[in-house]
Amino acid sequence: MVVRSTARGARRALPLAIAAGALVPLFAAAAPAAAAAPQVLCTSHRARIAPNLGRDITGALGGRHSTTAIALYDRTTGTQCTLDSGRHFDSASTVKVTVLGALLRQAKEADRSLTAREVTLTTAMITKSDNDATTALWNQLGVGRIQHFLTLAGMTHTTPGANGYWGLTQITAGDELKLMALLTSDNTVLGSDSRAYALNLMNRVVSSQRWGVPAGTPAGVTVHVKNGWLPRSTHAWRVHSVGAFTGGGRDYAIVVLTQDDSTMDYGIATIEAVARVVHRDLDPAAPVNKLVTRPRIPVHTPGTLTRPLGTAGA
Repeated sequence: MVVRSTARGARRALPLAIAAGALVPLFAAAAPAAAAAPQVLCTSHRARIAPNLGRDITGALGGRHSTTAIALYDRTTGTQCTLDSGRHFDSASTVKVTVLGALLRQAKEADRSLTAREVTLTTAMITKSDNDATTALWNQLGVGRIQHFLTLAGMTHTTPGANGYWGLTQITAGDELKLMALLTSDNTVLGSDSRAYALNLMNRVVSSQRWGVPAGTPAGVTVHVKNGWLPRSTHAWRVHSVGAFTGGGRDYAIVVLTQDDSTMDYGIATIEAVARVVHRDLDPAAPVNKLVTRPRIPVHTPGTLTRPLGTAGA
């Protein structure tokens, strides 16, 4: 484990860089040797937060067999952590936030509001993780529009899925964190109304899908989440959770991507173990919200097996 703590004023540029979406890998000049296992890297403006997070995230993953990538920031404390944040994963349904962002950007460029049809589709896509709605919007936008948004958002390590297989979009934890930062700060890519619309949908995700990074959220903090899950013949289950946490004086985001999970529940447990220690270490004195009961979601929904592989799972 590699952990670094910084003095309160030593990294004043961090909140501004995060606000602009310009998150960069930590300690690039001191990267471990290629053969070394990925390690948790943390910095913070506040004493003890970085070493505590590094130790506790590493401990949460102890004995877990998931291949895991993590990226997080906390603007309030000037904290940032990464673990293997450049590793690529099949996106499953986490890409739906990117699809929403691309649509909102297209509307901004056309100086128009979303149509009634688009409101219906985006609501279903985010709050219920509806695959048909996602396919409709993906086809409407086209890969060119998706890529245009990714470029503007600085998500340079994300590659849209080919041939309509949106669920096989290649994502990284670092890029997903850039997306969360974009949705929670002033920027030229998405206006305030668009950002509020996206966050509102992520706050209204149905209760059965509010697992993952919300686990251990302090009371009084508003949760904005999107999850994804996808089984394949290689790397078993991919189970991902991305979220932004605002209100109550807090402003932070957590991304946890996993694969090689034996079951969906195993992946959820890995993510939630990490999330609980992150929420706690960022605000040790805060009381914790009650978490909804972990869902039992069917491996396949009707018709899933006959769809392109990129739309399997959710």
